[in-house]
Amino acid sequence: MVNLRLHLSYLISFGVISRSVVTRAFNMEAAIKGTLEKVEQACARRPQELQWSRPRLVAVSKTKPKELIIEAYNGGQRHFGENYVQELLEKGHDPEITSKCKDIRWHFIGHLQSNKVPKVIKVPNLEYIETIHDTRLATQVNNAWAKHQPDKKLKVFCQINTSGEENKHGAHPEHAEALVSHVINSCPNLEFTGLMTIGKYGYDTKHGPNPDFLELAKCRKDVCKKLNLNESNVELSMGMSSDLRERE
Repeated sequence: MVNLRLHLSYLISFGVISRSVVTRAFNMEAAIKGTLEKVEQACARRPQELQWSRPRLVAVSKTKPKELIIEAYNGGQRHFGENYVQELLEKGHDPEITSKCKDIRWHFIGHLQSNKVPKVIKVPNLEYIETIHDTRLATQVNNAWAKHQPDKKLKVFCQINTSGEENKHGAHPEHAEALVSHVINSCPNLEFTGLMTIGKYGYDTKHGPNPDFLELAKCRKDVCKKLNLNESNVELSMGMSSDLRERE
């Protein structure tokens, strides 16, 4: 499984948004369908050995109003990503969203500071934290989640800094094995789901496949081999709206 993070504004670009709520919802459904078709077409061009990995569309709703989230939900979208803690708290606890989007699944995809963990884990329908960047944060999230929902595991991705940029968070690829091992063996309330990377902005695929994505795929292969994990069970979260546009 590969998470593809697309901004809601990108989904809107597939439909003609009018002032009519009914028409907007209809066009949002068409936009989501059109996006998924493009993703599937891109997947069909991959090598045969990668065909077992299917994509999951995560609609990034940062800075977008709740009305747009509800429209996307009514159009069939279920997975939504938020970069900022305060926005996730506001939208996750919003009574209109919680009542109209009962099966919404929130992904936190931004940098998570230690002092924000207690608030984030209490967001209704929080399904994933994609930015576990070190063992200390993993332990803190694990302990906080144990007090909040001891009967259910929280799904997490380990964030890897594939580009090596100092302004980006994430473990160095060489430390990925240790981080994943810590989550699996020392964090019983967390479910290791996969690896995540932001990647370098503005890469031109005319020069070939994005090296950050290749590095994350290699990192998965190495981690799975060393920890005896089934590669098909380890997801990758990478790619954004600009990456899909470059493939159009």
